[in-house]
Amino acid sequence: MKRAQEHPELAETLRRRRFLGVAAGATAATLVGTATATAAQTGTSARSDTSAQKGRGGPLVPRGHLGIQLYTLRDQVQSIGFAQVFKELARYGYDQVEFAGYTQGTGDITLRQLKRLMRDHGLRGIGSHVGYYSDDPKAYTFATNLTQVLDDAEALGLPHVGTASGPWRYGSTVDGWKRCAEEFNTYGAAAKARGMKFYQHNHAEEFSFATDRPDVRLYDVLLAETDPELVHLEMDIYWAYVAQYRFGKKADGSPAPFEPLDYVLRAPHRYPLFHVKDGEHDETATDGYRMVDVGDGDIDYRRFLTAVGRTHGGQRHHWMVEHDQPTDSLTTARRSARYLRSLRCGGRG
Repeated sequence: MKRAQEHPELAETLRRRRFLGVAAGATAATLVGTATATAAQTGTSARSDTSAQKGRGGPLVPRGHLGIQLYTLRDQVQSIGFAQVFKELARYGYDQVEFAGYTQGTGDITLRQLKRLMRDHGLRGIGSHVGYYSDDPKAYTFATNLTQVLDDAEALGLPHVGTASGPWRYGSTVDGWKRCAEEFNTYGAAAKARGMKFYQHNHAEEFSFATDRPDVRLYDVLLAETDPELVHLEMDIYWAYVAQYRFGKKADGSPAPFEPLDYVLRAPHRYPLFHVKDGEHDETATDGYRMVDVGDGDIDYRRFLTAVGRTHGGQRHHWMVEHDQPTDSLTTARRSARYLRSLRCGGRG
């Protein structure tokens, strides 16, 4: 079995977990669906895993649909290995894992061994973050080694394979993003031919404005120029609300509001995966939020999960816990899972 290889472009993306900002311009896209709200209005009061109140009805996160991005646990994977980490995740009630590299500093492990470890602990690999492009033709990215990337994902039985890299390859203009969209369509078609879905994971800057068209939000270009049957999205909910705070105004300071949830409600089939991370609203922070464990912050996940769950195909969405810099990653994984499992339809959380 061939081993997947780490790539510096992906590693840098994962270390930073965000991209350099691009110039913000003018108006937001016209949105439909739920009423637009500001970042401060989307939150509920902070709450801990011990104070989450269970409500009536079934769980908002269906069984089989709770996962975690293994980047969150990179320190533990390196120190105690995949097997012990998978054992803990199964104990916490996780169903799925999303990869950020297939070795994560553990050394010599094959995809066959990794697949066996998941099976032995009752976990399913749901997706993987791979680099988008590189100037090195031997690099492990979609642009340079598409066949190998898809071979590895297929060997692990992953239904989704995507990138956490933004469409910045040709700059921050409308035409530059159109060129990236064409490439994403190519990767999506190749993945679909293998029975998989290609996806892109956002950070905040995707919601900024084109440098040559300050009236156009770049995320709207990505949506408009990619084939919805070939290119899917993994909304990082935290970064989307950071973007609401950072890019909710035009360059002249006038309002250009948008609501992240509206994007999902308009096209729920395009969002098979979500990153679930939380933040405390903080006006003194550049991003408007400070990242915390899921359930401890001000992002209203009961509202978000309820709205998505009511869409056609709502039972097909997958929810990946993530924290970029946890103080104790296993504690973060445990507390976040407990909180999300506590949320019930018609209840309070």
